[in-house]
Amino acid sequence: MSAAAGRLFGVGVGPGDPELVTVKAQRIIGACAVVAYPEKRAGSSIARRAAAPWIAAGCEELALVYPVTTGETDHPQGYEGALRHFYDASAARIAAALDAGRDVAVLCEGDPFFYGSYMYLHERLADRYATDVVPGVTAFSAAAAAAGTPLAKRDDVLVIAPGTLPSDVLAAHLRDADAAVVMKLGRRFDDVRDAASAAGVDERGVYVERASREDERVAALHEVQGDVPYMSLVLVPTARRAPAIAQPADGAGAAAGRGTLSVVGLGPAGPDWLTPEASAALAAADELVGYGPYLARVPERAGQRRHASDNRVEMDRARHALQLAAAGSAVAVVSSGDPGIFAMATAVLEAVESGNGEFANVDLRVVPGLSAMHAAAARVGAPLGHDFAVISLSDQRKPWEIIERRLDAAGAGDFALALYNPASRTRREQLERARDVLLRHRAADCPVVVARDVGGAGESVCVSTLGGFDTEQVDMRTLLVIGSTTTRVISGAGGRTLVYTPRSYP
Repeated sequence: MSAAAGRLFGVGVGPGDPELVTVKAQRIIGACAVVAYPEKRAGSSIARRAAAPWIAAGCEELALVYPVTTGETDHPQGYEGALRHFYDASAARIAAALDAGRDVAVLCEGDPFFYGSYMYLHERLADRYATDVVPGVTAFSAAAAAAGTPLAKRDDVLVIAPGTLPSDVLAAHLRDADAAVVMKLGRRFDDVRDAASAAGVDERGVYVERASREDERVAALHEVQGDVPYMSLVLVPTARRAPAIAQPADGAGAAAGRGTLSVVGLGPAGPDWLTPEASAALAAADELVGYGPYLARVPERAGQRRHASDNRVEMDRARHALQLAAAGSAVAVVSSGDPGIFAMATAVLEAVESGNGEFANVDLRVVPGLSAMHAAAARVGAPLGHDFAVISLSDQRKPWEIIERRLDAAGAGDFALALYNPASRTRREQLERARDVLLRHRAADCPVVVARDVGGAGESVCVSTLGGFDTEQVDMRTLLVIGSTTTRVISGAGGRTLVYTPRSYP
């Protein structure tokens, strides 16, 4: 760096409102001999307009005119080549002024290092000249203020993504985030809206155009149609809400607002098994209802109320959740695994039916979760890779005669089997009887996967046989996968035992 060279300043001037230009930015703009800024071919520059009050009389202005603002160009190296040539030429013009000993302020909309045009000049010049970067108010900060909505709270994860991403990739980011911002809309707006819909966040999406400027526009995402300018974005604010005002439990408060109830599958164990959709449903709830150990798996969130109960009062729990929702609250009932498999979704729907219209105003949905049988099967390969049946061995809600008849039918039909609730402290003999039924149709060496607490601290998965597995090692936290006559056991890398049921039947 030459001692006689000027100093380079990358100056963020915010989203367009001159009153959002920082005091430091104002001072540097007014002190520099040269002010450079990006400009469209039509001669307009948002950055220059925002900084105009502080550009000194006699200051040399360098308008850096973009050759193209879309992907269409006749440049021999295409759009990327046209931009590369533009930044090379612009950097050369700025370098000439710096070499002459003149300080240069390069204006940048928003913040210079946040999707800012200045960063491409910085990459070309900062290693040769003394450089300072002045941060600016970002467009999404101004947009959130314009929309009057908190964007992220507490431990929310905020994702900021460009609308130029492929729609499926963008949808995945939106599903994973507690809150999100999508920048750079323009011609990609329809694709962005489709991605928001696919991610299930379109209803809380907010469209903001030209934030902080006199022609600012704010609208619900689903209300916006047609072409939109490049200087627009979509906010997906946090789903968390302030604590709901307590309502009477008899449903009298339902008129104040339509309540919602989500029956949410947590998967078989910790957060790695939770889907983004389930995570979003939990974050959006005012009230969480569930069996105590399952509720303990959900992170604490400010403003949410928890209602824990014993595992043997499913119908009471379901009615309580529906009453909270009927009073206008957003409620989530948590369920291990998938809520529709021997779990809380059925209990809730039974309570709805028996309520004789009491819960007609509740917006009910079931949010699926990874089931215990699929988690257990995945640990050893694909034992459920062909036709299979799922049976609970618990006789608390159906007589053993029904269970035995279904086991016999599944055995005769040569289905692979996933057996839930195989044994408890007080219910031991049913598993031996189930084995006897299946041995009518299976050889004693038929593969059996004994999976306990999959995904948890006490996980244990072993491959045994129908005639040889130890029933004393089976409890309510165990799931059994019993093969069909075609199920095979093979050796994998490192001697690992793998089990699969072929897709083709002999």
